[in-house]
Amino acid sequence: MRLFRGPRNLMARLALLFVVYIDILGQGLLFPLLSSILLDPAQDFLPKSMSAASREMRFGIVLGLFFTAWFFGAAFISKLSDYIGRKICILICLVGALAAYACTVMALETASLTLLIIGRAVGGFTAGNQPIAQAALIDQCDDDRQKARLMGYIGGAVALGMVTGPLFTGVFSDKAVMGAYASLQWPLYTAIFLITVNIVLISVFFSETLARRRAIDFGLSEVFLTLWRILKHPVTLRLAPVFFFVVMGFNACFIFMSDFLFTRFHFDTVQNSAVMIVMGVTMGFVSAFLVGPVAARATQVQVIVITTIVMIAAMAALLVNAWPLLAYVLVIPLIGAFSFTYPTLLSMFSQSVDGTEQGWVMGVAIALYTIGSGSTSFIGGATMSINPGFPLMIGIGACAIALILIALLWRRHRNISRLDPNWRDNAAPA
Repeated sequence: MRLFRGPRNLMARLALLFVVYIDILGQGLLFPLLSSILLDPAQDFLPKSMSAASREMRFGIVLGLFFTAWFFGAAFISKLSDYIGRKICILICLVGALAAYACTVMALETASLTLLIIGRAVGGFTAGNQPIAQAALIDQCDDDRQKARLMGYIGGAVALGMVTGPLFTGVFSDKAVMGAYASLQWPLYTAIFLITVNIVLISVFFSETLARRRAIDFGLSEVFLTLWRILKHPVTLRLAPVFFFVVMGFNACFIFMSDFLFTRFHFDTVQNSAVMIVMGVTMGFVSAFLVGPVAARATQVQVIVITTIVMIAAMAALLVNAWPLLAYVLVIPLIGAFSFTYPTLLSMFSQSVDGTEQGWVMGVAIALYTIGSGSTSFIGGATMSINPGFPLMIGIGACAIALILIALLWRRHRNISRLDPNWRDNAAPA
């Protein structure tokens, strides 16, 4: 059975992929923008006399609070979607994202760090729409093969967001392109327009996929219980720490890439946006043309181990690189490897539970993602003034820990092997 069936179903699935796209668009759009307004003394957002260390601290706080809020939103709203339905929760998140961008626009207009933090916190809490959209798409899959194909489509939406987000920021803020109309607010207005379109598409074309609604039997404590419930799922429990450290390792580099390149090579908003575009194009190519063929020839465990090693090598190369132009090349193996790792781990997470808990397990994945990213943001912001390469060192260390955990937790566990039958044949008995 085909994944996309009929015009209305096609539009519904495209609307859900659009949700994922907009979520990633925001990161690609905002990272170079925030790097510019908070780190560049030429900008008027912060006092020009503020020290580099103080600027980097504020950069880390803004991003850290965003990911902290994302953790709470992912844990609570994703679980809520298993009870009251995917559609209403997606719309709640989209409306919240709309409000967050409006608040960020006002922050730039008034040079208010407080409004910027509020806007990013609201945006973080309502960023829980990505796992809900993924769960809604998975609801409509008939088998694991369709799920794997779907993860490729999701990867494509992620790649498109990574390309167009920094493209909007780079083009709309470049006076050579926009002249007197160049502004850092224009990318935000573009995001507001796209979110409005997405709200209309979800409202019109997406029909609820949840089989039946359930009475809500949890409260805000669910935020703290989401990860605790992993203890009742042995397979998910062994997947979780590997996922956490792999994603933490990648994001330690990705989140601070603009900051690192600004400090090391004095890259401006346009140059940092160009680096993000290279990363997005790489992810799009890998997701569209390489993930499927590699998945058909290699086991899931082999993919994760090899790509994690490649990420370590790429981060180490970036750390010692002394040539600005080479940075555009070195990000290619980094993002290319992660383009295999992330969908493979998400597929394993999805396979570790039944259909009634897809919202929960995707919420767990995003919660782990945000905890690692938030921790990295706070630590990186506080230490970059000492050594601008420190986030990359964190990334190398986190990925190395992930490889050790794979050896310790997966090799002799039958249920992990069950997710990867080809690998199981060579596994030692538990």
